Amino acid sequence: MQDISGRTAFVTGGANGVGLGLARALLAEGCKVAIADIREDALEQALKLLENQEVMGVQLDVSSREGFAEAAEKVERELGPVSLLFNNAGVNLFQSIDESSYDDWDWLLGVNLHGVINGVATFAPRMKERGQGGHICNTASMAAFLCGGTPGIYNTTKFAVRGLSESLRYSLAPHGIGVSMLCPGLVKTHIYASDEIRPATLRAGAKDVNKAFVNQLEQVHEAGMEPEVIARRTIDAVKENRFYIFSHPEFREELAEVFAEVIDAFRAYPADPGLDARLKIEEGRRARYKEAREAARSMI
Repeated sequence: MQDISGRTAFVTGGANGVGLGLARALLAEGCKVAIADIREDALEQALKLLENQEVMGVQLDVSSREGFAEAAEKVERELGPVSLLFNNAGVNLFQSIDESSYDDWDWLLGVNLHGVINGVATFAPRMKERGQGGHICNTASMAAFLCGGTPGIYNTTKFAVRGLSESLRYSLAPHGIGVSMLCPGLVKTHIYASDEIRPATLRAGAKDVNKAFVNQLEQVHEAGMEPEVIARRTIDAVKENRFYIFSHPEFREELAEVFAEVIDAFRAYPADPGLDARLKIEEGRRARYKEAREAARSMI
């Protein structure tokens, strides 16, 4: 995947933030690009900014399986087979799990997790059948590794995307399809205003929007990394078939501390009666896991 020129890319959440940055970077690489977004007005503005005949917009609610299938058909009719998929759409809800309703869960799971699942289920079989390779990049977050009391559901969805992405990487490697996971930190984006696009059907139990808090979040996100910087680092990683894409190097030391705490949590318990049998089983599993990681890394 060192050369992506001429390929067709599909980017969800593509009308602003990281998605729009990815669209720009992909066009600069010579790709044809479809940007998908739930907001028609944002799509129109993005297309005006891009001003490129090799780009098209498609309105899409990523939580809809039927919508994804229709979007795929439309894009591939106009731009050709999609072999680069960026599952980037995401929303956030800044509250704790114990303060969240079922509708809160359904909304965030629908976009952040099922949106990724729907993208993979729609395009991965097509990529495999065509045998032309490809790459799938799922946007997770540093929230896939680092937790707080809030945003609880967001953390849950991003941890799930992390597991999905790693498993998918190993299953698609034999087909010449790479998988990466983007884990950005603070980004200059509008995710702080996610409630603006929350479906009316999923507002039961929703808390009133705290406008003062949203304004504070807007100021915080103004200090975030420029989407174009993240996009450039992402495309470089995709071309090199790297799995983890940590666009924000400032998290390295903190993540090392967390991993050290995980390892320190193990205890040297005395051997239990089933240990020897388990060790034989785990020896085989460990060897297969190592083999899968090495095979996925070597696939370029």
